[in-house]
Amino acid sequence: MSQRSEFSPDTLPVDLTEAGIAVEYTDGREVFYGGVPEKVTGELTTAPGKEVHVLVTDPTETEGVLVYVNDRTTADSIIEDTGVGRVLVDQGEETTLFPGVAVRETGYRTIVDADPETARGRVFVFEEDDMGERAFEIVATE
Repeated sequence: MSQRSEFSPDTLPVDLTEAGIAVEYTDGREVFYGGVPEKVTGELTTAPGKEVHVLVTDPTETEGVLVYVNDRTTADSIIEDTGVGRVLVDQGEETTLFPGVAVRETGYRTIVDADPETARGRVFVFEEDDMGERAFEIVATE
């Protein structure tokens, strides 16, 4: 497997709709995460072996930053022009993606721990593979 690099995310246009969430990359392409995200509080443990994307919106919910966690399949030459960030986290490690949003790796599962108030926006987690995708929104504990 070839070496992959980490990338810092750019601010990207975001459109939150009833059908799902659209994010426009800086190269003009768009990704659409379909469906209404399931709300969870505090910490989310993803299913094993899934690709994990974390989106944090700004307070206006019209812009955000998107980071791929442990994406080792997308070539650097493709991801570098998208504005999407990429972070690589080894098993047992934890890293902060944004203030109020941290990820840690257990080996097969990614754990996303978020405080939306500290993040100052909405925090979405998308997990996907060839079999399907699921969307979550981490919300503040009441």
